[in-house]
Amino acid sequence: MMTLSPYSDTAKIEIQGFSSCFLRGFPSLNIGGFIDFNYIGQISSKKQSCINQTTTYTMRNMILHLLLICILAGCTETPQENPLPFKEGKWIDLTHNFDESTVFWPTAESFYLDTVFEGMTEGGYYYSAFQFCLAEHGGTHLDAPVHFSEGGWSVEEIPVERCIGEAVIIDVSIEALKNPDYLISVSDVEKWETEYGQIPDDAMIFFMTGYGKFWPDRNAYMGTDERGPEAVAKLHFPGIDPALADWLVKNRKIKVVGLDTPSLDYGQSKLFESHQILNGDNILGFENLANLDLLPAKGAWIVALPMKIKGGSGGPLRIVAWVNY
Repeated sequence: MMTLSPYSDTAKIEIQGFSSCFLRGFPSLNIGGFIDFNYIGQISSKKQSCINQTTTYTMRNMILHLLLICILAGCTETPQENPLPFKEGKWIDLTHNFDESTVFWPTAESFYLDTVFEGMTEGGYYYSAFQFCLAEHGGTHLDAPVHFSEGGWSVEEIPVERCIGEAVIIDVSIEALKNPDYLISVSDVEKWETEYGQIPDDAMIFFMTGYGKFWPDRNAYMGTDERGPEAVAKLHFPGIDPALADWLVKNRKIKVVGLDTPSLDYGQSKLFESHQILNGDNILGFENLANLDLLPAKGAWIVALPMKIKGGSGGPLRIVAWVNY
């Protein structure tokens, strides 16, 4: 409380101490503690002292001088702790291991890991080094736009921001597990949007067919474990209907389509039309994804960085999701 003599515009102010300052209109200054004004303008603060000074001011200059004292004394607001990104929640790996059991297209070579050296050296320390060989399109991997679109981005040309973003998970497993040749349709997306709202711009769409649980059993996962050109005709697994691919390009702004099968197109596709349509719009494809069943329908954030192969049409992908629940 503060009172003044009607006969004087002068008050004596004793600043016993404060750790920060506040004046109305100056939100960056914050007085801490309880302050008591009496007739002579005495101010008392119960916090740790940073200034101890008694001065007489005219009332018309009091506010300005007090502000200057606060600034000179280094009185600033208490810094707020910046929350760390991804502090709460968990990371989920959406990548299958690369090893001798990794699923590749029947015409592609399998993953091969060669030991250069492994063991104790003559110098008495342990050392290991390996070299590997694999096709671009096998295991958890990226389809770059140039895969099915002449002039589309090759791997190194893909903007990094295209590999990071929000994901929506559309579960089609009930129908897909009943029919290995299931075509994911526009109606599947519309059903999802009826429940969760329209797919946001620049989202990644991941279709969960349920076939990820069969990895790496080739017979169950892709219809055959045979190798070579003749085996391609025996492939059976769900994929994206070309009509849906066309609808997504024309009606939604997305940057990635992914799923837990070997290809964006279904196993019996001959022309790979969904690849052509999506890659033709510079939409990336992620194939052979793992653990989609651990993600929520919306709200997961994805980081998916491929091996940066110059001129590559695809490459192995390490993809992870951050979920907050």
